Amino acid sequence: MNSSSKVFPGTLRDAATRGHKIAMITAYDAPSARLADRAGVDAILVGDSAAMTVLGLDSTVGVTMDEMMMLARAVSRGARRPLLVADLPFGAYQVSNRSAVANAIRFVREASVDAVKVEGAGTTIRRAAAIVAAGVPVMGHVGLTPQTATMLGGYHPQGRTANSAARLLEDAQALEAAGCFAVVLEAVPAEVAARVTDAVSIPTIGIGSGASCDGQVLVWHDVLGLTTGHLPRFVKQYARLADQIVAGIEAYVADVRASTFPADTHTYRMFNGELPAFQNALNEPSDT
Repeated sequence: MNSSSKVFPGTLRDAATRGHKIAMITAYDAPSARLADRAGVDAILVGDSAAMTVLGLDSTVGVTMDEMMMLARAVSRGARRPLLVADLPFGAYQVSNRSAVANAIRFVREASVDAVKVEGAGTTIRRAAAIVAAGVPVMGHVGLTPQTATMLGGYHPQGRTANSAARLLEDAQALEAAGCFAVVLEAVPAEVAARVTDAVSIPTIGIGSGASCDGQVLVWHDVLGLTTGHLPRFVKQYARLADQIVAGIEAYVADVRASTFPADTHTYRMFNGELPAFQNALNEPSDT
């Protein structure tokens, strides 16, 4: 994949066909998107995981379309080359084809994203087809679908029985038939993900689904060690930034309290000769 050319949905498919593994990461603001772009990722997901990582909510369900729009606009200002995909949040596409299309178009028109992502199968397949028919590329998502985790019995791997694995494969094929250009496989047994990848002609993007997928996606805060508390089994931390950030802020607090910051190098001065005039205006005695 050309490291300088803009990535489009078709670019991912061509790359997967050539055996090029696709690297995708989430981002939620312009600086993060800019850094991800510099690092060479192929795609950025403005994930509804922002509900937890950025907004402090307990699940993805509470994030709104307006909040996702704000984040997507910020990310689009920071990233230029990667494919930019935005999660349609819970409630933005489940009600009707009309609302699904309207919200997808809003993402493209107002936030300059390249594509949207929807979760699940069932009625979601009809929503995906309607959005694609309206001219907006769609990425599907099967396996563990956080927006409907309560219906799945919690945040648990999916496809661990023969029947559920068969349904998962059928769902991925149905999303491909609906026009999706790629599908995320989340928390799916590696052997099942491998068979889904073989069964569809669109790229599969894994998260906790083994190395046979055409690509991988992880959450920004997980990759960089910004997440606190429990981490999913599939997360690999490539940095420990939380510790570095705390150490940096602790050092700042200590300097402020010790009056060692700001030093002269961090301070502005008046132009030569202006201090006496200022003191005179205040009826203060001159220092000279």
